[in-house]
Amino acid sequence: MSNERVVIDSKKAPEPVGMYPHARRAGDFLFLSGVGPRVRGQKEIPSGIKAQCESVFKNIKMILEEAGFKWEDLIDVTVFLTDMKRDFETYNEMYAEYFKTNKPCRTTVEVNRLPTPIAIELKCIAAKNQGAANGTGESSDARNEMKK
Repeated sequence: MSNERVVIDSKKAPEPVGMYPHARRAGDFLFLSGVGPRVRGQKEIPSGIKAQCESVFKNIKMILEEAGFKWEDLIDVTVFLTDMKRDFETYNEMYAEYFKTNKPCRTTVEVNRLPTPIAIELKCIAAKNQGAANGTGESSDARNEMKK
């Protein structure tokens, strides 16, 4: 693994609301900052949790692709909802649609509020070359160690 650390500032995803990059690559890992549902260059927020989920997933995909990663490279997703009772069921259905084949680890928490008046924000980690090629979700080295 490389020790290279690269800041990723997307030209497609919405502008950050503070002094932070969209993502930071460290070797084979990509750490995304919290991503919300806004559209680049606009202040409007999509209405409803379904539209916000679709927009957040689209924004994450844009950041991943600009950094040279794919949706399938996601290994960990932390989800922040501002109203778990109202939004969890719809969000969970949307999540299942978008993550049919790739099943990263996931944590979902309710927060009192987010920096802008949005209902959802995701924080993600992606990784290259972490065992996906063998179709098992684990590296060959890990499987060989377990057999010993």
